[in-house]
Order: sequence, then C-alpha cells, then structure tokens
Amino acid sequence: MRWQKALLNMVKERQDKRIALAIDTSTNQVRSILINNIIKFFGEIKPDTLLVQADFKIRSVQPVTEVKDVKYYTHGKSSYTEVLEWAEQEEIDTVFYITDVTGYFYDELEVNTEVFWLVPDDYLPKVPFGKAIRVA
Repeated sequence: MRWQKALLNMVKERQDKRIALAIDTSTNQVRSILINNIIKFFGEIKPDTLLVQADFKIRSVQPVTEVKDVKYYTHGKSSYTEVLEWAEQEEIDTVFYITDVTGYFYDELEVNTEVFWLVPDDYLPKVPFGKAIRVA
C-alpha cells in the first residue's frame, strides 16, 4: 500500500498542473489488472489527465476518463523520445510513465518535464532521469 499512498499524494500535490499518464504498450507481457487500476485511479483523482499509449511511437492520446481499453503489441520495441517531446510541446508539467524502463531515447533529448517512472515489476531499474517508483 505504500506506493498507492505515495502516488495519491503526488497526484494531489499536482491538482493545478497538466498531467499525462503514459503507458508503454510495446509488449503484452504486462500486469493488465494493475495498469487498468492505475488508469482508473487517475480518472477518479485527476480526471483531466491525458492518457498516452505508446511503444516506439505514440498510438493514441485521450482523456483518461474516456479510455475503453489499452492495446498492447508483441514487438518489444519502445522509445520514450516521442512521448517526452510531445509532453514538452503540449506543456505537460508531469508525466507518469508506466514501463519496465527497457526502452530508449535520444541521448541529446532535453527533458524539462517532471517524470515519474511507474515500474510494474519486482525489479526497480536505474532510470536515466526523473524518479522510479515500483508499483508491483
């Protein structure tokens, strides 16, 4: 329950900010019940959150309250570059990114957006920037 309380506090502290919840859809080897519960959580706590489904490219962007399902792929290729560039363009203050952190991004990518990596796994890898939170 520790990560749920921490996540609740982080979202509440950012009620006046623009938030996006990104989901790495590059694999179907995911804890879909957990991810669906996180989506539902954001829909209840901060309904104006935008949900970004992406693998090596952005597949969809929609309000989190309008999400019917998440489409996962089996190719295993993921890149964080396009989502983080989109967040900069859209003036998103904070990105919560559900991923195993095995994707790539361009080394010259400049990230000014606050990023929290929500890792639905027992292993918490080192992240390139931002803060990692194990949500397993």
